[in-house]
Amino acid sequence: MAALDEMFDVRGKSTIVTGGASGIGRAYAEIMAEHGARVCIFDIDASGLNKTVAAIRGTGGDVWSQTADVADRTAMADAFDKVAAEHGRIDVVFANAGIDAGPGFMTPEGERNPDGAIDVMDDAHWDRVIEVNLSSVYTTIKLSARHMKRTGGGRIIVTSSVAAQINEAIVGLPYMPAKAGVDHLVRNAAMELGVFGIHVNCISPGPFMTNIAGGRLKNPADRAAFEAQSLIGRIGDPEDIKGLALYLASPAASYVTGAQFVIDGGSRLRIA
Repeated sequence: MAALDEMFDVRGKSTIVTGGASGIGRAYAEIMAEHGARVCIFDIDASGLNKTVAAIRGTGGDVWSQTADVADRTAMADAFDKVAAEHGRIDVVFANAGIDAGPGFMTPEGERNPDGAIDVMDDAHWDRVIEVNLSSVYTTIKLSARHMKRTGGGRIIVTSSVAAQINEAIVGLPYMPAKAGVDHLVRNAAMELGVFGIHVNCISPGPFMTNIAGGRLKNPADRAAFEAQSLIGRIGDPEDIKGLALYLASPAASYVTGAQFVIDGGSRLRIA
């Protein structure tokens, strides 16, 4: 049996993390850099990128960044090419970037929210959520596959959500169908790309304390609504996701593809 450090060895792995300036994406970048990977973070938030890169470098991590909107396919292709040129290859990609869809048709207090009603939803808002949360994942997988086929394989790890599997009244409508589409995309991509040595899996978090929706879960009412669903009485912290991320990127997950890993404190078990 391989030693534990060999099973989880990602040293030197060329890694991309989209949406890595904060939250769950930053946790992915931190754990990979901490274990010796060469990490490039993509994010639209240039200021956040600079802070995250400085923090990871401060602990000795090999990390750099590129400012990019994941919905801009030309910019994404250029960014991938730059990573491949800098690192010589691309081994691990975390397709993590996503945005909140705003409030749903119910408030956390159980009242109707007219601003979240489907008949008043702004079409541009729907389009942007689908573009970032679903279409950009297609772009990221596409570009990853293009590079990984050339070098004999790799790992693509997509951030989905438990919202793909449940109905949510206090979450904006576009979020659930976008994440449901992500789940199907992951499974189909895994079917297609396995023969090339490319593993495609997804992590499906429940509520986590991040900056999504402007840090919505810092609002006491919102936070209480999600904490009430958790079987362990709290929402997730980005630190909670690091072990799973490292596992999926490492040799320990060499026989895992097309899988969905829920990490939600048991919240789904309390949602009717």
